[in-house]
Amino acid sequence: MGNVTLPTPVFVAGGALCVLAGYLAGSVLGSGQPDRPTAVVASYDAGSSRLCLEGDELEGMDDVGSDGTLCGTWSHGSGWVKPRPGDRFRFVSLDRRIAKGSDESGVVIFGTVVE
Repeated sequence: MGNVTLPTPVFVAGGALCVLAGYLAGSVLGSGQPDRPTAVVASYDAGSSRLCLEGDELEGMDDVGSDGTLCGTWSHGSGWVKPRPGDRFRFVSLDRRIAKGSDESGVVIFGTVVE
């Protein structure tokens, strides 16, 4: 038996094909979207972008205060709707140290009002 070696471009193309096949299988067989909790807007201050959320979905989440609310700085993309108390709000939250790579503590809430 002799040794058989593949040229580097063929090896790289084969690896890329395997990664692509895994991605396609995951997107077809996996769930379409991540499970994002939905809570109720308790308060929103437009001047400071401070948003507080409340509801059963917050149970067991990190950064929820003793009063059962999750408060933080609201970050949003284009096409956002100003949250009002009582609105349903779909979101994800991150500790600012992770989101911005800084030592400043606090919560950043990414999300939008849902109908």
